[in-house]
Amino acid sequence: MAKTHILGYPRIGAQRELKRAQEAYWKGEIDQQALLAAGSQVRSQNWRAQQAAGLALTTVGDFAWYDQVLNHSLMFGVIPERFTEGAADNKLDQYFRLARGRAPSGEPVAANAMTKWFDTNYHYLVPEFTADQVFNLDAEWLLAEVKEAQSLGHNAKPVVIGPLTYLWLGRGVDDALGLLPKLLSCYTQLLEQLAGAAAQWVQIDEPILGLDLPPEWREAFAPAYHTLAKASGSKLLLASYFSPLRENLPLAFSLPVEGVHIDAVRAPEEVALAAAALCDDQLLSVGVVNGRNVWKTDLARWQQELAPLAEKLGDRLWLSASCSLLHSPVDLATETKLAEVEKQKLAYSRQKLDELNTLQQALNPGAAILPAIGKTESRSEAEVRAELDNTWRTLKYPERAKVQQERWQLPLLPTTTIGSFPQTDVLRQVRKQFRNQEISAQDYDAHLRAEIAEAIRRQEILGLDVLVHGEAERNDMVEYFGEQLDGFIHTGNGWVQSYGSRCVKPPIIAGDISRPNPMTVQWSEYAQSLSKKPVKGMLTGPVTILNWSFPREDVPRAVSCQQIARALREEVLDLEAAGIGIIQIDEPALREGVPLRVSGHNDYFAWAVGCFRYTCSEVKAETQIHTHMCYSNFNSIMDAIVALDADVITIESARSDLRLLQAFSEGERAGEQGGYPNEIGPGIYDIHSPNVPERAELVARTRELLEVIPKEKLWINPDCGLKTRNWAEVGAALLNMVEAARTVRAETSR
Repeated sequence: MAKTHILGYPRIGAQRELKRAQEAYWKGEIDQQALLAAGSQVRSQNWRAQQAAGLALTTVGDFAWYDQVLNHSLMFGVIPERFTEGAADNKLDQYFRLARGRAPSGEPVAANAMTKWFDTNYHYLVPEFTADQVFNLDAEWLLAEVKEAQSLGHNAKPVVIGPLTYLWLGRGVDDALGLLPKLLSCYTQLLEQLAGAAAQWVQIDEPILGLDLPPEWREAFAPAYHTLAKASGSKLLLASYFSPLRENLPLAFSLPVEGVHIDAVRAPEEVALAAAALCDDQLLSVGVVNGRNVWKTDLARWQQELAPLAEKLGDRLWLSASCSLLHSPVDLATETKLAEVEKQKLAYSRQKLDELNTLQQALNPGAAILPAIGKTESRSEAEVRAELDNTWRTLKYPERAKVQQERWQLPLLPTTTIGSFPQTDVLRQVRKQFRNQEISAQDYDAHLRAEIAEAIRRQEILGLDVLVHGEAERNDMVEYFGEQLDGFIHTGNGWVQSYGSRCVKPPIIAGDISRPNPMTVQWSEYAQSLSKKPVKGMLTGPVTILNWSFPREDVPRAVSCQQIARALREEVLDLEAAGIGIIQIDEPALREGVPLRVSGHNDYFAWAVGCFRYTCSEVKAETQIHTHMCYSNFNSIMDAIVALDADVITIESARSDLRLLQAFSEGERAGEQGGYPNEIGPGIYDIHSPNVPERAELVARTRELLEVIPKEKLWINPDCGLKTRNWAEVGAALLNMVEAARTVRAETSR
């Protein structure tokens, strides 16, 4: 009989209990014991859910106070030197210092860099290596969780990130692979300790096996895993996900491991290939339930496809989700907003466990045939591409830049922000009251206008050059637009973790998308009426709305994206007609939508870039189009970024010590002069940390930027929106930023 298990489970809690406990601890509202108790409760609930669904093993080690990669960095002693000074009083606070730059104890410090976990919207803390890196194992937290689960009667299966993937994720050295021998010593000790803790199975995640690996990285797998196999007293399950294995499939099954997991959602064609490559003493784990979407699984399809394999392999066939369920909401039973007819089509993480159980039973001899899920007709991607042809603006950037400078008369090093301002407790309470019909639409509208007026007033006082309205009306940069567009459904508790305590509630694309009414025009028009300075109109781009929503599974993503782009183009033209002359169309998710295999890049960029251009292809030359991107590896997508042809791009660069600027300053592909050809605003301070940057620090950073970016093209701004910060932090940081820009502007003008 096939067995069931999962690779990981959401750690935020069914009602975001962990988020609330984390933030209460950071604010000093609860002590550490209360925080630890909240974490223990979330873990035990997660384990009970797996046990109740009949899973053969309970996954342990997928819990994190902030990030699972950071867990491993502390477990292996990868702590940058700057964290040794002013260290926190205890391990957990030191952990939060690395994640946030600040904790209840210890001195403030620059936090570790963050970037996206493969092609997801989850952010991980980047390991920082040195050439003389020393690794030291401290697995106390993992061993304690294994013991905790076992004491509650669970058959614990610890999960760890594999050594090659962990090194691949880091930065700081040119040859991270050269650190492998030293790191393997920690891994062998770890496996010995887990075996000593009576862990029968250990799951080792190596998702880089789904990438186009350099030869030296591929060749490192066999000797590394032979070393691990000799040390391990537990059985090893090698897990890869997010992408087809392709040329790495024979490699994965040749390693001395007792089982291999494949992502059958992303690569259904590899199930048969994997079964053929399976050694006689190995088991095959197939990820058939989509760990990254909310639609019910077509179990009838998998019953039919897996029946022969189940008969052949018996309990050597394991059924699982495609990847960790970290990327799905927790429990559909907590939903109160969705209609029953909508809920019948969906499965959150808890329901995905039951789907595995149902499929397991359906693969037994003589089981009834499961009902199939119907499919709908859709437009082809070829039709979409035809519609996206010839979407360039009439004038090239150099000509547009002259017209725009004449219109706006902005100073050198113009200052602006990315869009959002603090979502205060009062604002959240008013939004909740409106949602619960406790206040009228007129009262709600009046409060939003007051928030916008206050945001404009503060920016005028601070002296910013290009203002924003602050987005008081928006709950989230994607969810808000999903609520305004036809074709989406919206949840009340469909939260997923983005990073740390930050959770998002992606809308669900359920049909054809269109714009019934203007979405942002009234707010932008009102904000502009309050100032003589330009106020940016703020939109989320089509690719980001697509990638940060739960997409349809019955149509190509390109089709949905084009529909969103058409709706946004209507909005852009209405903003322009209302007198909004600077419009920002954010695309922070452009990079994460890129297929992990290079072979899929051209196809993706053909429609993704086309959709962005389509939104603004008809605006006048004097209308300045901005875009924003954050937490991405820009080097690999530089051609696509240039092809967007935004007049101004703002990017995250503060946590990366301006390293990300290399792509924009040295990218010869970007144009005859080299570098990014249009205007650019690299974020000069990190908004994800509560630390307020000093003015002198920002002056120094601005001078550094001028060494690689021409003064005529440089903008000064934070690295992301300010929604998650409070006004005290925002006011102090922006004042220092504006004064720094003025200081360097005076130097540059002389």
